[in-house]
Amino acid sequence: MSGPAWAGRHEQAGTSKPALSQHVVLLHGIWNARAWLTPLAVRLREAGFTPRILGYASVVGGPEAALPALIETLRASPQTTIVGHSLGGMMALEALRRAPDLPVTRVVCLGSPLRGSTTARHLAALPWALPVLGRSAEFLQRGFEAWEGVAEVGMVAGNVPHGLGRLFPDFDLASDGTVALEETRLPGLRDHCIVASSHSGLVFSAQAAQQAAAFLREGRFLH
Repeated sequence: MSGPAWAGRHEQAGTSKPALSQHVVLLHGIWNARAWLTPLAVRLREAGFTPRILGYASVVGGPEAALPALIETLRASPQTTIVGHSLGGMMALEALRRAPDLPVTRVVCLGSPLRGSTTARHLAALPWALPVLGRSAEFLQRGFEAWEGVAEVGMVAGNVPHGLGRLFPDFDLASDGTVALEETRLPGLRDHCIVASSHSGLVFSAQAAQQAAAFLREGRFLH
């Protein structure tokens, strides 16, 4: 990937200037690019937000290359919120852990394996498959013990088990096919909800976008 570690673009909602709290940064997961988040950005724009999609090299760069640039970008931004899919949600929390003074009020994770990914651990055990995780491998396997930051964090998890994890015999069927539901239940989350979606499908799900918008506004999901 050429250019800086992080690159952004704004998705404008109409011509009026939105309130600062309506700004939302979107972070994609591993193996994806900015365009992957376009459907989610469109839905959030229609809900009244001003999305900004950020892209990074998730495999060849990984967290250690991308996090400093992400922190710098967030520090230079107006007060904002974040929606991160999979690895993107983990990147958001790690940025806030390292720089707790960032002007981020709320974070929504979409299917992020915050407690560490069993699928990533299985792949890391296969010499031929480890390169597909690249420099994000260790981070994906490790995850977090708990969330103790200032920003409110919510999780939208999927429960349609269609994905890479199904290739492994001991994978938890209570999952989105890639991430087990238990891996999304991190101590310290403000709220947690489940939608009918596979892991990849979360960024295309109208229900996931609706739940994300609700949490960004109110700090809780529609239960």
